[in-house]
Amino acid sequence: MNDRDFDKSLALAAVCQSAALVQQFARKGHGDDGAFVASIQSLVITDPQSIEEIYGNLANLRLGFVTLEAQLSNKAVAKDAEITRYIASILGLERKLAKQPNKLAELGERIDHIKRQQSLYALTDEPMLANMARIYSDVISPIGPRIQVAGDPNLLKQTAIQHRVRALLLAGIRSAVLWRQLGGKRRHILLSRRNVLENAEKALKRINH
Repeated sequence: MNDRDFDKSLALAAVCQSAALVQQFARKGHGDDGAFVASIQSLVITDPQSIEEIYGNLANLRLGFVTLEAQLSNKAVAKDAEITRYIASILGLERKLAKQPNKLAELGERIDHIKRQQSLYALTDEPMLANMARIYSDVISPIGPRIQVAGDPNLLKQTAIQHRVRALLLAGIRSAVLWRQLGGKRRHILLSRRNVLENAEKALKRINH
């Protein structure tokens, strides 16, 4: 099990974490605070010394590794079809994005603008989340197909929840880009399932130690 394999599993866990948080906000109107902050902050860490640094530390991805482990488990009861759909949709959108250099360039410019705004706001302040949501709507959504988010209709009507969901989907795309850069391919998730599971278990042991 080499470091690159572990980094790849880490990036995939980050995608899973975004998907799990989307579900939490859509159903309950709130989510795991630490996981949410780590996922949102990953959008502006563009020159890290390590993959782990993008998310602050390994413990910040606990929800992602738990979700990844459950999704790849042999136990049908552990899997969540809705989260599987979100993960597959995020990975699919990243593939479409990768084929459109102009969209990638626009995404980079818009993220740079967010980074500059950090002198005015915290990343999880409402104006910042609104800007991230706008980036998702302007740059990612037109690539299609649109991700249909399920949840409490009354919550999903709320602007603040819409902002959080879209910001999290954007963070999921960022992690999917990273996963792909590390050599991740969708077919490898199933073909290398045992390795990915071992990496998730290894990460959770380190987190829980």
